[in-house]
Amino acid sequence: MYDLLDGMRILEGSAFVAAPLGGMTLAQMGADVIRFDDVNGGLDHDRWPVTKDGASIYWAGMNKGKRSILVDVRSDEGRELLSAIATAPGKDAGMFLTNLPARGWSAFESLKAKRDDMIMVALTGARDGAPHVDYTVNAMTGFPLVTGPAGHDGPVNNVLPAWDVGAGLTISTALLAAERRRHRTGEGVLIKLSLLDVALWTTANLGYLGEAAINDVDRSRLGNEIFGTFGQTFKTKDGQWVMLCMFTPRHVKAVKQLMGGEGQFAQIEDARGVKLEDEAARYEARDEISAIVTAWIAARDYTNVASSLESAGALWSGYQTFRQSLQDPYLYSENPMFKQMEQPGLGSYPIPGAPMWFEGLQRLDPAPAPRFGQHTDEVLGDVLGLGSGQIGALHDKGVVRGFKG
Repeated sequence: MYDLLDGMRILEGSAFVAAPLGGMTLAQMGADVIRFDDVNGGLDHDRWPVTKDGASIYWAGMNKGKRSILVDVRSDEGRELLSAIATAPGKDAGMFLTNLPARGWSAFESLKAKRDDMIMVALTGARDGAPHVDYTVNAMTGFPLVTGPAGHDGPVNNVLPAWDVGAGLTISTALLAAERRRHRTGEGVLIKLSLLDVALWTTANLGYLGEAAINDVDRSRLGNEIFGTFGQTFKTKDGQWVMLCMFTPRHVKAVKQLMGGEGQFAQIEDARGVKLEDEAARYEARDEISAIVTAWIAARDYTNVASSLESAGALWSGYQTFRQSLQDPYLYSENPMFKQMEQPGLGSYPIPGAPMWFEGLQRLDPAPAPRFGQHTDEVLGDVLGLGSGQIGALHDKGVVRGFKG
């Protein structure tokens, strides 16, 4: 974590991945992100994966560094409390981030009526408000029909929620841009963002849309190959898998020298009248290159392959399961982004801070996720200035709830 955004206060009403990730990104930069959920239970509080005791590992992952409050969002008094928190005074406050239906108290017009410089980020599934999640958006983009092994019949979904991740990071960027503008002009703004538009923006920027429109083709399934250059998966003598790529002439040189000198590769170049330093040529000759690499790697065990590729300066990596990667010191135990910490309710495991490195600035330890409703009384006191008697009365009426251990 960092304290770059110290003093900034954001109310977050969220579910799933994109909006919580956007808020967590800001929290790890030092913002005070207050997440609210309903007193009767949040949409994400029990989301898988969970521990054997049913505690949500997902919840802990998406809410690091935030404060958690529980409010009866169905009651007028509960909604009034949330509106007051969202619009409470402070030059670095007055910000609301949500992907929940924005109506009534949470509509931008309602909040702006209480604070004229209000900033709000509202994420929807599609730009017209139609409901969508990562998987339904992904189906429309075309990616599932080019994902998977060559010859496979039917769509293959990506297990990584890429559009949620992209939208979450876009949320944090948009809010910071709006906050900078408010410092210059004094004006707030409503920022509308849709998961579908993030996906379409990315699809177009990566060239998939232009390829379809200009070349009038649908890209073929390539399995583990990399489109437009050389990259493929290979199996070692002892049954382990590696990914080998050639993105630059330096990578080509390393592979040529390592796998038998120039001879076999020169034959490919002579036969095709190309130089493999050209990435289009590498892509066109990928089958011939793969045959050479397959034979070389298949004749050696993983340890030999790994040391040889590393020494040669090749672009490669070994495949690992999540549990195997956890034992890789380079990835976790020796990575300053992570700290072995106790997450209350779950146990001890590596918890990441922000992935950005700010040269010369102190990197603080990451903060664990809050317990569900842990900060209800604290927020009511320090943000709204309520006394213990007032807070107790709200508890008695069921308008708010704190963490129950």
